[in-house]
Amino acid sequence: MARHTGSVCRLCRAEGLKLFLKGDRCYSDRCAFDRRGYGPGAHGQSRKKQTDYSVQLREKQKLKRMYGILEKQFRGYFEKADQQKGITGTNLLVFLERRLDNMVYRLGFANSRNEARQLVLHNHFLVNGKKVNIPSYLVDVGDQIQVKEKSRNLNRIVEAIGTVARRGVPEWLEMNRESFSGSVKRFPAREELTMPVQEQLVVELYSK
Repeated sequence: MARHTGSVCRLCRAEGLKLFLKGDRCYSDRCAFDRRGYGPGAHGQSRKKQTDYSVQLREKQKLKRMYGILEKQFRGYFEKADQQKGITGTNLLVFLERRLDNMVYRLGFANSRNEARQLVLHNHFLVNGKKVNIPSYLVDVGDQIQVKEKSRNLNRIVEAIGTVARRGVPEWLEMNRESFSGSVKRFPAREELTMPVQEQLVVELYSK
């Protein structure tokens, strides 16, 4: 996951879409996008003419910013998705969802993907009983993700578990609050991924 040092709320405003980059705050009335839903900067409220290319580019940027990935890694996911059977766009989204930092976020052990990345990097999680500190690690069906016993009193993890009810845990995952663990029951179907993105536009962009 790429590190962004500026205001992440500006990213949401630039894309014209709530990307949920600040965790629980995005669900509250403090959300900057809800208060100022126009683009950042002096010309943020002006209308801009969009070409087909710019529309496709924006869809790619939405996904990259949502998952915090740089271009080289994102293109790598696309190439893998394109080589698999099925719909390339859906395959791409599934690859992104399989990232360990995303799984930690989806299961409710972190309030945002950025926070999940930091927790993974600092060795707070086990996958199938083994330490994994690589945010881009691809989780498979049947894998179990667990908070290390020494990390279960960490304030950020405890608070995240307490607020996960706002967004819920996806049906394709299973979470056990008592054991601080979760597992992957299956990969998500496209209709279960509710992010307002048009992944086919990304496919068209890379297919040129």
